[in-house]
Amino acid sequence: MNNHRYPLAELKDLPEDIRTAVLEVQEKAGFVPNVFLALARRPAEWRAFFAYHDALMLKEDGSLTKGDREMIVTATSAANQCLYCVVAHGALLRIYEKKPLVADQVAVNWRKADISPRQHAMLEFAMKVCDHAHEIEDADFARLHAHGFSDEDIWDIGAITAFFGLSNRMANFSGMQPNPEFFLMGRVPRDKKA
Repeated sequence: MNNHRYPLAELKDLPEDIRTAVLEVQEKAGFVPNVFLALARRPAEWRAFFAYHDALMLKEDGSLTKGDREMIVTATSAANQCLYCVVAHGALLRIYEKKPLVADQVAVNWRKADISPRQHAMLEFAMKVCDHAHEIEDADFARLHAHGFSDEDIWDIGAITAFFGLSNRMANFSGMQPNPEFFLMGRVPRDKKA
């Protein structure tokens, strides 16, 4: 099942700005995640997608950690049955949280995962945005405030959930497949130099 419904773009054919960005990712990760080449077939959409992705996932302010952000993506992507995002963001979740089991736990049943009460409340809200956004009410905000989340943090939780709802649907209809590298990342500690 390695067939993408749309062919991945070739690095040599990409506009210069996109090629430069993809090469930076390849340098850092050691491979090019398929999402970068899958979406590059439409450069204007690629630029808009990754601008919003980076604004949400790389921001420095607020109380959400990188692990929290990846946890939201992993849990909601599992609810949306997006193999690509569960595998790719689960790998990042394992790395950021330094817990090899957490991504599988969050993807299969986040309610039973080895996470903090704060993260549980965060995922409860994210899942409500994912599945029942029309039912969000002030009491949902109050529960998050009790765990120390600000209104801006709550916006981040909702926006990450909503953005990856788009991403999940794009990956699913296009047949985007996770790179094999993602499956092993963060599961076994790297060899320590003696």
